[in-house]
Amino acid sequence: MEDVKTWRQCLHQIPELGLEEFKTTAYLKEVLTSLGYQPIDLLETGVYVFIDNQKETTLAFRSDIDALAIQEANDVEYASTHQGYMHACGHDGHMAALLGFAKKLKESKNDFAHNFLLLFQPAEESPGGAKLVVETGLLLEYNVQAIFGMHLMPFIEEGTIACKSGAFMATNGELDIEIIGKSAHAGLYHQGIDSIVIATQLISQYQTIVSRMLSPFEPSVIHIGNIEGGSARNIVADKTVLKGTIRAFDEKAYQLIADKVLEINKGMEQAYDCTIHCTCPPMYPPVINDENLYLKFKENMIGNYIELKEPFMLAEDFSYYQKEVPGIFFFLGTKTEQYTSGLHTETFNFNETVLEKAIETYYQLACNM
Repeated sequence: MEDVKTWRQCLHQIPELGLEEFKTTAYLKEVLTSLGYQPIDLLETGVYVFIDNQKETTLAFRSDIDALAIQEANDVEYASTHQGYMHACGHDGHMAALLGFAKKLKESKNDFAHNFLLLFQPAEESPGGAKLVVETGLLLEYNVQAIFGMHLMPFIEEGTIACKSGAFMATNGELDIEIIGKSAHAGLYHQGIDSIVIATQLISQYQTIVSRMLSPFEPSVIHIGNIEGGSARNIVADKTVLKGTIRAFDEKAYQLIADKVLEINKGMEQAYDCTIHCTCPPMYPPVINDENLYLKFKENMIGNYIELKEPFMLAEDFSYYQKEVPGIFFFLGTKTEQYTSGLHTETFNFNETVLEKAIETYYQLACNM
């Protein structure tokens, strides 16, 4: 655990955005080489290790390696040294846990039933490095039969593994809308086209998509989180911009929402003689944990384990792997009285000792799957 703690804190100090993780990759290569492995480049950044146990099939274990554009507010000696960037989503812990697993495998005398592929994948946050990895043919090349991934989670008690079969996380997309009206003085509002009034009606109508056009058994979300419009209090706003997100557990449901947004926009253009530009491409597919693999996964859980009742409207590019091979994505809780900050916040942090649970879980799967 001293090694794991050192690795995590060193990685925490050098956060980098997706496909720019050059220092991170160099550090990972250095550690893996010191452990006796021969790391191989993965995409432009990232690295992987193939452990050949002379078996026919391979199990893959994945860690993401990128960080976020967030200025860290933690007062710790290992705080980020890269101004404006931070490992605010726990990927430094994910990497340290997979390095710890690599070390444990090196020291093990077990006769494993599979080969192992350890993936240190770039660009989970954006643009979705898992898709790029799949496109390299790596899973096929090494005959990967199953893949496992873990995410630290601050709303689950420290040391608890949490998972479920089937739908686990949502498909997501970014909704960007620009409403073009016509400027005028407020005292002569009839000479203008008020983009703010149109925006308020759009937001209201969008909510009817989920509440009236989808089955109540198809959980989904359409949310507008940012509005920018207008230049002065006495001027009719000629442009208003809306930014939001769409999320669903079914890709068809996602597409239905996106299509209905466009239909509502067209109706509003005709009603108000305005122009509405809209984009809402899907980003990551939903995370769907293979049901048969989950049964085996659950049998290997030792100690604190909870089976989640409901999926989460979060998103993860791990889903791209699951489109190719059976996979299990699970959470590892980090919540304590000291560590309560959420993911993607400037104060997110955790106790490195929790990573031992991740390493034990990986090893248990390696031995018994």
